[in-house]
Amino acid sequence: MISDTELTQKGLPARGEGRILLIACGALAREILALIKANGWSHMTLTCLPAIYHLHPENIPQAVEDAVLKNREDYDDIFVVYADCGTGGLLQSLCDRLGVQMVAGPHCYSFFEGNDRFAELAEDEFTAFYLTDFLVRQFDAFIWKPMGLDRHPELRDMYFGNYTKLVYQAQIDDPELTEKARACAERMGLEFERRFTGYGDLKTALAALDRDPASSG
Repeated sequence: MISDTELTQKGLPARGEGRILLIACGALAREILALIKANGWSHMTLTCLPAIYHLHPENIPQAVEDAVLKNREDYDDIFVVYADCGTGGLLQSLCDRLGVQMVAGPHCYSFFEGNDRFAELAEDEFTAFYLTDFLVRQFDAFIWKPMGLDRHPELRDMYFGNYTKLVYQAQIDDPELTEKARACAERMGLEFERRFTGYGDLKTALAALDRDPASSG
């Protein structure tokens, strides 16, 4: 399996022999590959863009467009496995213009929880900070270092003072990851809550993809 560092910085080259291409965020690679394997979705091929784009979401739409145009002639269908991810609706507009579908939801925290359930919880959890399995593993690369807390830990309370808890949305049952997530909460000075979400609406969205796109008209 490709390393989290590679998924962060380089993404994932096309993997699979299927006629449906999934263009996804590198932060979702492990989860998507696990779903493909568990469900025998041989009709899917996965490629991922660098997960680090999430630190600069304005770069995501152009990167997705480049990937769609590059691969369009080689596949029967393309599905974009990004939520809005901070693009302010630009990614959805792009997908509409290109005629490709994408995962519904404002961000991966929402579709892992289930978009409807996340919306129900939002009013009571507006002071929650969320981590997924990938972000627990890559906590320093995506949170601690970009915020400068490795150099200026005294800024912690300024950044996280308005949060009350860290919610770890676990995609798999892994005691080691849970303890690492708990340690992340301690570093941030937040209460800790672990919530097993599994793959949520990500699994539902991928399961809905037709094995034979041409047959769907």
